[in-house]
Amino acid sequence: MFKKILIANRGEIACRVAATARRMAIRTVAVYSDADAHANHVRACDESVYLGGSAPKDSYLRWEKILEAAKATGAEAIHPGYGFLSENEEFAQACADAGLVFIGPPPSAIKAMGLKAESKQLMEKAGVPLVPGYHGSEQDPALLQREADRIGYPVLIKASAGGGGKGMRAVDKSEDFAAALASCQREAINSFGDDAVLIEKYVQRPRHIEIQVFGDTHGDCVYLFERDCSVQRRHQKVLEEAPAPGMTEAMRAEMGAAAVAAAKAVNYVGAGTVEFIVEQRDGGAMNFFFMEMNTRLQVEHPVTEAITGLDLVEWQLRVASGEPLPLKQEQLQIHGHAIEARICAENPDNNFLPATGTLHVYRKPQATAFQRSRVRIDDGVREGGEISPFYDSMIAKLIVHGSTRAEALARLDAALAQVHIVGVATNVQFLRGIIATDSFANANLDTALIERERAVLFDREPLGLPLAAAAAIARQCITEWPAAMPEPFARRDGFRALGEYKRRFDYEFRGEPASATLTYKRDGSFWLEAGGVSGALVVGQFPSGEFEVEFNGGRHTLNVYERDGSSHVFAAQGATKILAVDRLAHAGDTQAEGGRLTAPMPGKVVSFAVKAGDKVSKGQPLAVMEAMKMEHTIAAPADGTVEELMFAPGDQVAEGNELLRISA
Repeated sequence: MFKKILIANRGEIACRVAATARRMAIRTVAVYSDADAHANHVRACDESVYLGGSAPKDSYLRWEKILEAAKATGAEAIHPGYGFLSENEEFAQACADAGLVFIGPPPSAIKAMGLKAESKQLMEKAGVPLVPGYHGSEQDPALLQREADRIGYPVLIKASAGGGGKGMRAVDKSEDFAAALASCQREAINSFGDDAVLIEKYVQRPRHIEIQVFGDTHGDCVYLFERDCSVQRRHQKVLEEAPAPGMTEAMRAEMGAAAVAAAKAVNYVGAGTVEFIVEQRDGGAMNFFFMEMNTRLQVEHPVTEAITGLDLVEWQLRVASGEPLPLKQEQLQIHGHAIEARICAENPDNNFLPATGTLHVYRKPQATAFQRSRVRIDDGVREGGEISPFYDSMIAKLIVHGSTRAEALARLDAALAQVHIVGVATNVQFLRGIIATDSFANANLDTALIERERAVLFDREPLGLPLAAAAAIARQCITEWPAAMPEPFARRDGFRALGEYKRRFDYEFRGEPASATLTYKRDGSFWLEAGGVSGALVVGQFPSGEFEVEFNGGRHTLNVYERDGSSHVFAAQGATKILAVDRLAHAGDTQAEGGRLTAPMPGKVVSFAVKAGDKVSKGQPLAVMEAMKMEHTIAAPADGTVEELMFAPGDQVAEGNELLRISA
């Protein structure tokens, strides 16, 4: 077994690999960029080596620097994690040439499966079922357009060298194909250095089910059952679970055998995932088609660990050191049900726009050891840390395990309720909304679930103005009502010796002005009017810092955090925020923003779809920005005429920079 390994990655996966290495008494070396100089994964390892600038091309993709770091620190092997260099056959070969073990498959397997078109040709020869499509090497846009027209819409354009939803677009009609192709190719070249694509028939009511496979250097290969990853946004996974709901033993065995055949066709070694698209038919029948093979450990591997009780990183290390697989196929068993939720810095109500900033508050449920855990958190951040624009938007993975799917669902919702994040927008409430839908609760799964449940998933307000105002006032009043205040004239709560006193609070709630009135009664009690509701307000505070608020016929245990004038309120049923407004400070502030269109996040301007003088309509695409390795389209907020473009394609912009100006 290795004595020291270098982890050529960052964030939660680097922390995850380091945890297993530490348990196995293997020393670890971290690598880091400027943005990650004080990151958790650097602390999690025994040593660390600086690579370069914050952008991946200046640090985590500089494999020559990583090899130098491995040699300088005496590492015997390199674990690539996932993303970055994990599926780069040149890097894997360079490791071998340098006398280092690449903890992953051989370069030949990465190459064979890395190009989707070639891999599908290989799978066809191996007898693995394929989706109808074009997998050829000719990439002339006119030819690709003709192939898409031949296959029939809707079609899916996919970057041949990619994964993770990057360089992927669904196209519904022929006239939209050219623009979608250009966007896919830009994302593909930026993410993978290769703009080749393939075209496939877009399967209706599809489920995304993948099989975890593992091979060793002794010729053995097993499958560790399946994961359902159907719930996706922007072709990226949001929730993953194992085993797949509705999976029969016969279909599991058939898919598992196909996955093993795929792996053996390329002499696969180590952890890999064979992804299938599953077509659902009337009567419950399902057909499956090979989609791609990811030649690495997956983000969602913890759900497989939860239902098998195995440590897949330990298996990786043992196989890479030459040991046989720890178990045979017949020894592998499924125990219970597990679900993983990806907690991301993004705004679901604004087309999942990524968010950056400081984690002023980062509280999470108490977790247990990762094997057979009831609640597990995999993360690489901490309170006070920064979410930068340079890397993926994922903050953490929350994994739960139960004896049944229903138990796992209930545990996941309870755990998500204990996740408190202030400082960046997140998808936590959106995740709670998904698992509460009838579709997800009843396992009516397909990749269109989010769109199908759009009416109940977006622009949700779980608490409402009355409780939000009560929470904000409760927190403010706790600071004004000391537990022991014998001197009434020292109080700061509007105390009056005689009569009642009314106090008005002005807020902004969900973008609209709002107000609340608190009445101080002569008997020392309080009466609150907010959002059309009125009633007695009773406030208490626990030693833990939580508030107990009784109002409008309910008693609520709340956590309230103040930041930049906003009260961020977390309750069992959800979370919200309410902004305190100073009426005097805003009395003369009547000037509107006008026609300024600003960058919603830091990133790079990819292109403009308009020029000065063009007339535009509300919702019309104006520009494309790239941030957190994904492209984002900026649309016109209203009808008007473009006056001026403030930047050029390729320019880096900060959040809030004016991109272009539109007159009404």
